[in-house]
Amino acid sequence: WPQPGAIVAARAPEAVALGLDAFQPPRRQRGGRRAALEVLHHFLDARSGHYRGGISSPLKAPTACSRLSPYLAWGCLSLREVVQASRARVAALPEGDRRRAGLSAFLSRLYWHCHFIQKLESEPALEFRNLHRGYDGLREDDWNPAHLDALVAGRTGWPLVDACVAMLRETGWINFRMRAMLVSVAAYPLWLHWREVGLWLARAFLDYEPGIHWSQLQMQSGTTGINTTRVYNPIKQARDHDPNGVFVRRWLPALRRVPDTWLFEPWRMPADVAARHGLRLGEDIALPPVELAAAMRAAKARVHALRAQPEVRAAKAAIVERHGSRKRPEGRRRKASASAASAGQLDLGF
Repeated sequence: WPQPGAIVAARAPEAVALGLDAFQPPRRQRGGRRAALEVLHHFLDARSGHYRGGISSPLKAPTACSRLSPYLAWGCLSLREVVQASRARVAALPEGDRRRAGLSAFLSRLYWHCHFIQKLESEPALEFRNLHRGYDGLREDDWNPAHLDALVAGRTGWPLVDACVAMLRETGWINFRMRAMLVSVAAYPLWLHWREVGLWLARAFLDYEPGIHWSQLQMQSGTTGINTTRVYNPIKQARDHDPNGVFVRRWLPALRRVPDTWLFEPWRMPADVAARHGLRLGEDIALPPVELAAAMRAAKARVHALRAQPEVRAAKAAIVERHGSRKRPEGRRRKASASAASAGQLDLGF
């Protein structure tokens, strides 16, 4: 052991030496304790006032969300100090202050943060296999590597999906609603198994937290057996959360030349219209690998048919007993079968 005060010159191994991609998002948040405290206090003092109304929007979320998830994941902040600081600020703020309401909502999500970490600790295999084993074989035999390639490359043709991938590649972060949409698109219209999708996203997220990540992958893919099927239509999500196309045009430069009429379904643009705007369908504008509406209908039908099988329904009770939430964070009772339903707005990690 070195003597007290001695300087130990030690370096962590480079990513490539561990067989990992040297992923360095150029516009990522910067690390360190000082940066973490600055982000925390800025959120407590100002940005928390926009938390409740802003965390679902890909435009508002970068400033409305706490942005503390990387610092918690990397240990620059402890969850205890974030909870204590948030509680203290809530107590100091007057009734009616938007920051008070925002921080109260934020605190409820910190409980869910711990809930999902505990879930992985009690069931570590959920990183590798379906939580409900009745879903084994649902997607595995239909693996389509071209679909994963299109998703990872941001070439699905669905603008909001591809814009989220572009932002993730540049920043290492997107908000929860967009994370859920990516997984839903992967699981349903693209019919991809969650494991490979999860490995890609784990490497891409600057704030990768295993407990949240793998639970959410399975929830959004419909393999927990206890959660409502969540199927996000990426075109509807774009119209709901980016109605003027500001987000998709920011991250997908080619769409800046697409007329508003065709913005959210640019592959339907007539070839002569595309040519007038200097666009080539299939090159500047990616073509979706599947017909969205038909693929979503077929995927939901397959999942619901499996869910309806008596043996699959019978196995649900044991999962609810082991993993179902018993109380809301504030102590009110809730039905265990609705386990983690409100986790759909998790801000911290995935």
